Amino acid sequence: MRYILAAVFLVSATGVAMAQSASPPANQKPSTPAISNADRNNSGAPAAGANSFTEGQAKLRIEGAGYSNVTSLAKDTDGVWRGKGSKGGKSMDVSLDYQGNVVAK
Repeated sequence: MRYILAAVFLVSATGVAMAQSASPPANQKPSTPAISNADRNNSGAPAAGANSFTEGQAKLRIEGAGYSNVTSLAKDTDGVWRGKGSKGGKSMDVSLDYQGNVVAK
């Protein structure tokens, strides 16, 4: 049985809400239905679709792409896992789509 996680956005102490638009929007019509090449992303990523990755699998996949301190993962309504991660000493928004594409902004 699948459970859909609802992302909850908290308002910071300054009263500014974190916007979902900070991450790349999910591509509603990706040109490639799936990829088999682990060392490059689909150019239309992140792709909207039924995501079967668990939260733990999503975290491991993002870490496998070179990100550390992966936190705050939540699956959005487009089936894209979104959270925070660090790479090269910089913190950034990261996402994982149903195709396994890891995208950062």
